[in-house]
Amino acid sequence: MTTRWRVRPALPTLKLTGAVLLVVLAAVFATDAVAVAVASVAGAGLAIWGFRDLLAPERLAADPTGLTVLTGFARRRHIPWSAVEKISVDRRGHAGVRNETLEIDAGDSVHIFSRNDLGAPVEEVAEALEAVRV
Repeated sequence: MTTRWRVRPALPTLKLTGAVLLVVLAAVFATDAVAVAVASVAGAGLAIWGFRDLLAPERLAADPTGLTVLTGFARRRHIPWSAVEKISVDRRGHAGVRNETLEIDAGDSVHIFSRNDLGAPVEEVAEALEAVRV
């Protein structure tokens, strides 16, 4: 049985809407070409980020043989359980904002996922991964 975690469906929509709004607002309210160019580049980056979520929404999958993680823009990499050295939740706070990430140490690589990447609380995902790993 494979357990999968994916980006929440609303995120790509928000990113693509934000990209369009950014470019439209810059075109309407910007007073110089540089501002329009900067807003267009930022909008294009946001659109690419949103399309990535549509192209490869599944960020992490686990089965008895190991993990499959998204790497690069939309490639997948299978990591056998024997290569997974550590699964942990990193909690950091700065300026009153608390951030949690799931960190998977695979020896030669570290894979970091946020709640938005997984569509679930990272603590729950860590527990589910440990349950599948056993």
